Amino acid sequence: MADTSVRRQRDPAAGAPKQSIQVITRAVAVLRVLEGEPEGLSLGQISQRVGLARSTVQRIVDALRAEHFLIAASPSAGVRLGPALIRLAASASVEFDHITRPIMADLAQKVGETVDLSLLKGQSAVFTDQVQGRHRLRAVSAIGESFPLHCTANGKALMSVLPEEKLNRILRGPLPKLTPNTITKATDLRREIDVCRRTGFAVDNEEHTEGISAVGSAFIDPIGRAIALSIPVPTTRFNRTRHDLATELLAARQRIIEALGTPSG
Repeated sequence: MADTSVRRQRDPAAGAPKQSIQVITRAVAVLRVLEGEPEGLSLGQISQRVGLARSTVQRIVDALRAEHFLIAASPSAGVRLGPALIRLAASASVEFDHITRPIMADLAQKVGETVDLSLLKGQSAVFTDQVQGRHRLRAVSAIGESFPLHCTANGKALMSVLPEEKLNRILRGPLPKLTPNTITKATDLRREIDVCRRTGFAVDNEEHTEGISAVGSAFIDPIGRAIALSIPVPTTRFNRTRHDLATELLAARQRIIEALGTPSG
């Protein structure tokens, strides 16, 4: 009888953990739709994009604003990501580098080429880390340098992991021609992105810089950032080693995903 009494006392709270997880999931969804929206979004826009009632979004937004994860986008309406996220991101970045750097170094050692890590910021890929290759003739970019998405391997890979709505906005924008091989038609670029989604990697065939080709692969990290791992190579070597580079790149990407605890599917 005593055991039955204990079980009955626990029953009313049985759904509490599931409900708490749902609240967290919805809050994360709100934060993610505001990523890449420096001007912010209205409650109505957020509600439409996350598929939640406006009243539910209002409660979530109020809670996030109280913790400074969101701030007012304008004096009249709308919210955008707040300063508290910068502090969290700074702490996460230190740990992130500790995880990714050894894997990048191991990849660079295996293939003998430069390995880059980049982050999606707005509509650009920004290099955040690099391990240089051992060849005298090698591709090197500066940390902090930004590159367009449509004509780089890391950029196309980053686009392949974006939601359709955000991808469509990018494809509607201008696609400047930087080399004779640059893809400037949105329909052609979408085909490239679809191939990347099937194979896991994208290819830059001298589309950004003549004489340099690359393979790139991307994923979403645990805090919702789009991250790309890429290997730029002088085209003279790239044509011989492309298959091996892609194979090793995908293996390294999977190692990072597993180390971060990010679902790969």
